Amino acid sequence: MAPSADIGDGHAVFQPCHGTAPDIAGHGLANPTAMILSGAMMLEWLGGRHNLETCARAAALLRQAVEDAFAEGGLVTSENGGTAGTAEVAARIRARLEQRPVITEVRA
Repeated sequence: MAPSADIGDGHAVFQPCHGTAPDIAGHGLANPTAMILSGAMMLEWLGGRHNLETCARAAALLRQAVEDAFAEGGLVTSENGGTAGTAEVAARIRARLEQRPVITEVRA
């Protein structure tokens, strides 16, 4: 569940900081949370780099959706002894995002 970023002067790479987990490849067990949170980090970086408040708001909504998905209980991933796999975690986070307002960029 740990996102990461390698940020340079002009470019950045965002990715989960876990390994590739070849032992569970193709089984739908991988927890997508770190990748989703890495996406939030990317949105924050892009928002700051290009002065886009929309990106910062989207990142905050994404983080909150992840937090809400796990906070409501019952979502325990396989690496933590539960049964929730990739699709279930992603669906729960998506459902939380769908409850949020749509973000649009307004430019002058």
